Amino acid sequence: MKWINHLAIAGATTALVNPALVPVALLGSTAPDWLEWVIKAVTGNDVKHRGVTHYVVIWIAALAFALLLWDVNGILAAFCWGGLTHVLADSMTVSGVPFSPHSDRRFHLFGGRLRTGEAGEYGVAWGLVLVCIVLSQAIHTNSEWFPFFYNWGGMYQEGIVDAAEWKANRFRFF
Repeated sequence: MKWINHLAIAGATTALVNPALVPVALLGSTAPDWLEWVIKAVTGNDVKHRGVTHYVVIWIAALAFALLLWDVNGILAAFCWGGLTHVLADSMTVSGVPFSPHSDRRFHLFGGRLRTGEAGEYGVAWGLVLVCIVLSQAIHTNSEWFPFFYNWGGMYQEGIVDAAEWKANRFRFF
């Protein structure tokens, strides 16, 4: 998958939980690819693309470690979530990803029918973004918490912002 789609998936899914952690999840969503460059720079050995940095089990274990044992304000968990979304998205492609260091076959989600750079990849990624926006609408109507858009009219009615601030921001959606 292209990086833009990895960023969209990790950003949208993280924004549902904690919008403040979106930048960290975005960094994590590209980590499996740039970690290949880091490993090559440190060891001097070539690293196969979608190899050692794309093990599904490793990213699941790192996320479980971050959530259960050690984490500061969810930062490590957000990074690991971004990495996990990356490898799961790559698993939907034809070439797939390795499930663990001991598996001899590639792991595929939904049959691994997507090809990198083609329309199906963008449809899945941006369809998931749309689902996250719809879910955020449902969360907002039930809980007064809304991660994507500010309710400037409601804040003005409650006296949180004044008329000048409402007027300046009423058409700003992000």
